[in-house]
Amino acid sequence: MVHYIRLGIASTAVAVALTAAPAANAVSSPQQAVEKKASAVVTLRYDDSRAAGWESAIAAGVASWNNNVDNVKLVEAAPGTRAEIQIVATSGWPQATLGPVRPGGQGRVELGSQAVTQGHDKTRIAAHEIGHNLGLPDTKPGPCSQLMSGSSAGTSCKNAVPNAAEQARVERAYANGVVSRTPAAGRMLVDAR
Repeated sequence: MVHYIRLGIASTAVAVALTAAPAANAVSSPQQAVEKKASAVVTLRYDDSRAAGWESAIAAGVASWNNNVDNVKLVEAAPGTRAEIQIVATSGWPQATLGPVRPGGQGRVELGSQAVTQGHDKTRIAAHEIGHNLGLPDTKPGPCSQLMSGSSAGTSCKNAVPNAAEQARVERAYANGVVSRTPAAGRMLVDAR
């Protein structure tokens, strides 16, 4: 709806158009679009309080995912609060629950020292296992450029960054602020060759 107001300025009338508030279905502003996108992000909390010795690798693995996907963000759970992802250090081989983990759900990451003893990179291990919780299966054998190729890329591989296909799959799984597919019944994936 447009309203006109006539203003008299030195014997000349000037018409000024004032618009009413935009309709509910009008196109949103760029700021509103940013706010809507931010509100659509799925936030998953992780607890690494039982992963002594892996703190820097976990922080780097989490940062790798947070820097490379937009639809899901990983944040450290405050002490005493519930976390969707439990990260623990073990003496065995790394393994994790296949997700995608849902808000309020439960995933587990076991960062096994056996892989480190064999020469595998801690940050790559952490990022790879978190990738399972985000819904990615192993892609073995595979090149170092595929984070989910895991140990099959060899001990010289230090890549902890998901490639474009891995990023896209996680983005789809958490699109529009919802987890779009059912978790794989809590199945644990052991990453030994």
